[in-house]
Amino acid sequence: MKIQNPHDKFFKETFGHIEVAKDFLNNYLPENIIKIIDVDTLQLQKDSFINEELQESFSDLLFKVDINENEGYIYFLFEHKSYISKDIAFQLLKYMIKIWETKIKKEKTYELPVIIPLVIYHGRDSWNIKTSLGQIIKGYEKLSDDIKKYIPNFEYLLYDLSRYTDEEIKGEAQLRIVLTILRDIFTKDSRELPESILRAVYYLQELEDKQTGIEYFETLMRYIFSARTDLTTNDMDIIINKIENTYPEGSEVVLTLAEKLRAEGRERGREEGIKKGRVEGRTEALVETAIKLLTKKFGSLPAELKIKISKLDTATLELVIDNIFEYQSLEDAKKYIS
Repeated sequence: MKIQNPHDKFFKETFGHIEVAKDFLNNYLPENIIKIIDVDTLQLQKDSFINEELQESFSDLLFKVDINENEGYIYFLFEHKSYISKDIAFQLLKYMIKIWETKIKKEKTYELPVIIPLVIYHGRDSWNIKTSLGQIIKGYEKLSDDIKKYIPNFEYLLYDLSRYTDEEIKGEAQLRIVLTILRDIFTKDSRELPESILRAVYYLQELEDKQTGIEYFETLMRYIFSARTDLTTNDMDIIINKIENTYPEGSEVVLTLAEKLRAEGRERGREEGIKKGRVEGRTEALVETAIKLLTKKFGSLPAELKIKISKLDTATLELVIDNIFEYQSLEDAKKYIS
């Protein structure tokens, strides 16, 4: 049940389906671009170009597709932070270069394919930066056109889901579900989120294949329960109740996932309790050792000093004990005891 990066997993499990990706392109690409793309040739590639450092913030999917009757690529970059990356155009440039380098290395060719970059963003803040590389090159806008032609620049297609209304979310049921939930996962509080889930369930009921619907529902709920760690037991009970009344086919799924989540919470609490008990037990042992060693070396200790020693943390107690042979007087030990 525990998912290390739920946004990444949900994005790849949904947009990684060719039919969902096709649906998105058909509904959201500008008309002048969709006219030159043969979406029926769309093929998901296995490559990812995000380095480990940025995997908590970005996910990507690369699709090969015929563009203007030539082999080309569409590159999806999904930003799943709750805030905007101002260097997104630079990141895209690096990923596009990696795609070209991979092409050259594998096929020993220097004919580079067209790459159309798309950015999907669902943070709380509206996207407020320009969608080109030039906007982050200092002084670029003030250059004349005859100088600009020597400097790399490109634009990317941006989809800021946080701004989409229900009416603007288009496509088949599966696409509308993923866009609705991605839009609302950061922007809705725990009181509003159940309504977003019910809207997704409403779309889900349009699917003729009930088994596919239940599987998609499970993917959806796994994402919600993993991404929204602020959901309380009461919040989950409200969600479960609404699901039972509106989508009985999914009630068993949501009950099972909720119980797994609660069990994990109990296990984490148990482990943290054991860990805390171990730490406290070790601290008590160190306090006893420090007092015993100091007493043996300097005689009976003042009660006030014993109290201060009992309040020291583990690291300080270890220092007191490790330096026992260096103390010439009790005052030397007191420099660690405040």
